[in-house]
Amino acid sequence: MSELKIRALTEKDLDAVVEIDRKVLGKPRAEYWKRKIGLADIYPRPALVAEIDGDVVGFILGYVSGWEFGVPDTVGWIDTIGVDPDYQHRGIGKRLFKELVENFKRTGTVAQPEAKNISIKGVNVVYTLVKWNDWSLLRFFHEVGFQKGEMISLELKL
Repeated sequence: MSELKIRALTEKDLDAVVEIDRKVLGKPRAEYWKRKIGLADIYPRPALVAEIDGDVVGFILGYVSGWEFGVPDTVGWIDTIGVDPDYQHRGIGKRLFKELVENFKRTGTVAQPEAKNISIKGVNVVYTLVKWNDWSLLRFFHEVGFQKGEMISLELKL
């Protein structure tokens, strides 16, 4: 594999993110990703991409909590991670995760979509949500150090 480069996500990466998402989920969601990447001004949302030979092969989006649900602003969230299926099982997701965690741990400026840099407090815990039966994703998060947390997901079907 050629050299893997991790950098801040920019608006020019939108098409690549949409294509990776399409390969993983089976349908294109360009409008969804335009909105999701555009949310950077609400909360600090560090976002990174992985490149090989100038091609985006993976991405990760996170955000820093804004005191919702009593969760302090020193909590980071892994929102979305995606790796092109042709490049999975090569450590790309782990590299993206590691770099995002480093962004979270630093007190100061983090890279965000559209090259907006914002200041955050140092994050001291990271959360994410995973379907209980998504074994491959659960295995990935276990391998990078996640454990069962104190919060419980609740839902009400309508």
